[in-house]
Amino acid sequence: MDAPKEIFLKDYKLPDYYFDTVDLSFFLGEEKTTVSAKISVVPRVDGVASPLVLDGVDLKLISVKINGNELKEGEFQVGPRHLILTSPPSGNFILETVTEILPHKNTSLEGLYKSSGNFCTQCEAEGFRKITFYQDRPDIMAKDTCRIEANKLLYPVLLSNGNLIEQGDLEGGNHFAIWEDPFKKPCYLFALVAGQLESRDDTFTTCSGRKVALKIWTPPQDLPKAEHAMYSLKAAMKWDEDVFGREYDLDIFNIVSVPDFLGAMENKSLNIFNSALVLASPETTTDADYAAILGVTGHEYFHNWTGNRVTCRDWFQLSLKEGLTVFRDQEFSSDMGSRTVKRIGDVSRLRTRQFPQDAGPMAHSVRPHSYIKMDNFYTATVYEKGAEVVRMYKTLLGSQGFRKGTDLYFERHDGQAVTCEDFFAAMRDANHADFANFLLWYSQAGTPIVKVTSSYNAEARTFSLKFSQTVPPTPGQPVKEPMFIPVAAGLLDSSGKDMPLSSIYHDGKLESVTCCGQPVYTTVLRVTKGEEEFTFSDVPEKPIPSLLRGYSAPIRLQSDLTDDDLFFLLAHDSDGFNRWEAGQILARKLMLSQVVNFQKSSPLVLDPQFVHGIKCILLDSSLDKEFIAKAITLPGESEIMDLMEVADPDAVHAVRKFIRKQLASQLKHEFLNLVKENRSSEKYVFDHTNMARRALKNTALGKK
Repeated sequence: MDAPKEIFLKDYKLPDYYFDTVDLSFFLGEEKTTVSAKISVVPRVDGVASPLVLDGVDLKLISVKINGNELKEGEFQVGPRHLILTSPPSGNFILETVTEILPHKNTSLEGLYKSSGNFCTQCEAEGFRKITFYQDRPDIMAKDTCRIEANKLLYPVLLSNGNLIEQGDLEGGNHFAIWEDPFKKPCYLFALVAGQLESRDDTFTTCSGRKVALKIWTPPQDLPKAEHAMYSLKAAMKWDEDVFGREYDLDIFNIVSVPDFLGAMENKSLNIFNSALVLASPETTTDADYAAILGVTGHEYFHNWTGNRVTCRDWFQLSLKEGLTVFRDQEFSSDMGSRTVKRIGDVSRLRTRQFPQDAGPMAHSVRPHSYIKMDNFYTATVYEKGAEVVRMYKTLLGSQGFRKGTDLYFERHDGQAVTCEDFFAAMRDANHADFANFLLWYSQAGTPIVKVTSSYNAEARTFSLKFSQTVPPTPGQPVKEPMFIPVAAGLLDSSGKDMPLSSIYHDGKLESVTCCGQPVYTTVLRVTKGEEEFTFSDVPEKPIPSLLRGYSAPIRLQSDLTDDDLFFLLAHDSDGFNRWEAGQILARKLMLSQVVNFQKSSPLVLDPQFVHGIKCILLDSSLDKEFIAKAITLPGESEIMDLMEVADPDAVHAVRKFIRKQLASQLKHEFLNLVKENRSSEKYVFDHTNMARRALKNTALGKK
C-alpha cells in the first residue's frame, strides 16, 4: 500500500476537466450493487487532451465507454485508487462506467453501506470514490439525476437528492425511483437511502409562496419521537429567510434518522442524521438534548446555502462552509433562546476544546497549510474558531453591514466553489471596509494573548487603554505577526451605569464614536499592532472598563482589573457575558485560595463580597432566568484542577461543596423563593420560557 502523501494548499491546481451533468443508476442487491454512471465531460481548455484521472477505491470496474464506444486495453489504466483515461477526446465527451460494489461488506461507513438493514451513504469528504469512479474533489460541481432500483418488499423507500420525478413498479417484485437535482453540487453532497422507513410529514410555505414537502424518515417504532425535529426544521427555514434572506429552493426536504451514522450530514435536500440527533421524547430527553437537536437541525439545513449552493474550492477551505455555518447555527439558537447563555456555552466550549489545540503539538490555523488524511481536518479550530472569525466580521461591520456582506457573497458565488478570500472580499467590498491584516486569522495558528492596562486623567477628563498583544509560537510558525483583534468595550460610572461614549483618540486621530447623533455605550476598538493606545475623551469620572464585551474575539485577555472592579462588574455590567465572566474569575480565585486553606487545615471562608454579587444577580428581575442559573453556577471541579500545578481532587471537592452550602445558607430566602416561583406541574413544553424556568429551579435546588 502506498505511504500517506502530504497534500499542500500551495499546490492547488484547477482541474483539467469539469463535469456538467451526471446520470447515476443503482441496482441495489443483497450480494452486490451495480452502479452505472453517465457523465458529460467538459475540458477546461478546449482542444487540450490531457489524461483524465478518476478517483476510485474498492470498486470492480465492469466497463468504461467514451461517446458510446467501449475502451480497449491500453486506452485506460485501473489501479487500487484510480481509473486513468490515457487519451480522451480533445473536446466535450460522454463518459460511461459500470462498477460493482459490496455495501454489506463496507464497514468504513464511507460511500454506500448497510445500516440496520437499510442502504445509506456518507460521502464527505472522500466517500464518493467508494461508489463510482469520479473526480472526487469539491470544485467539480455538476447537476445530477439518480435512478434507484431495488426489491420493493425489502426496500419500500428509495431516496436521493433533489425532487422525485418518477417512480413505479417493475417485474420480479422490484420498483424504482428517479430523483433529479437541478442545482450543481460537488459529489460529497450525494446521498442515497433505501429501506424500511416511515415518515413524519409536514409542509413549509416559503417567503415567495412555494409549498415545500417536509419528511422526517425513521424506523416505524421511532416515528412519534420525530416531532421536535420537525419543529426545529420549520423554525430553521423561517429563521434563514428572516435573518439571511435565504429561501429553500426545492419541492421537498428529507431528513433520515440512522442509528449507525457519525453526527449529521447536509446532503442536498436529503440530510442524514444519527438517531440521537433526531429523536426526542419528554420521558427520556433533557432540555439540553432538545436544544442540541434544534441546533444540529438548523446547522445542517443552513448548509443548503453555506456549503451546498456555495461550496469550497478545496478541502483547505473547509472553514468557509463549516465556520460560517456553525456561526449561523449559533445565532439561530441564540434567537430561539437566551443569547447570553448560548454565547457563554459556545465560549466555554471554545476554551475547553479549541484553546488546548492551539497550545499543543497539533496546533494549526483555521485554514491549515497541509494535511495527510482529510478526515483529521474536522477540528475545533476549523469549526469553532472558524465561527469566531465569522463573528468578528459581524462585530466589526454591525448586523446590517454583515448582512450586506453575505448578500453580496451569495450573489457573486451562487453555484461556485470558492475560497476564504472570496468571503473576505464580499464583506470588504459590500461595506467599503478596511480590514488591514484580518486574513491572518485564517493562516496564523495560536491564541493571541492581549494585555491591557488603564489610566484616568481627571484634569483632562480622559481614560486610556494601552494594549499589547503576542501570539505564542506554534509548530511550523515560530514567529508571529500582530493580529486584527476587535475589542468591544464600554465604560461604567460609579453608579454602575454605562457611560455615553463620545470620541476616542487613537493613532494620531480623534474620531467620534457617536451614531447619528445618538449616544453609544459600546464601541469596537480595532487592535491591530503589537502595542497601541486608545484614549476616551469627555469621561467625567474614573470608570470601570468592561472589555471584550460579548467575547468579541477568540483571545486570552489579561487586564489590570482588581477584585473590587470585578465585583462591581458582577453586580452591574450591562453586558451579560462580562457579568458572568467577572463572576467566574472571582469564583476561580476564591476556590483556589480556599483549596490552599483546606490543604493547610485552616478554616474555609466565603468572601462576603462574593455572596453580595450572587445576591445582586438573584434579585435582578431584568435578567433572563436561564442566565441567572448560569451566572450563579460555580466553575466545575475539573476546571479548577486544570489551574493547579498539582491537582488535589479531595480539596477541590470539599471547597466547592463548602461554598455551595454557604451560599445556600446565607441566601436561603432568595433560593426558596426562586424554587416556588418556578415550579410547574404542566405538561413538558420545549421553549425558552419553560427551559429557563426549569434551569433556574434546578440550580436553586442545588442540582448543578
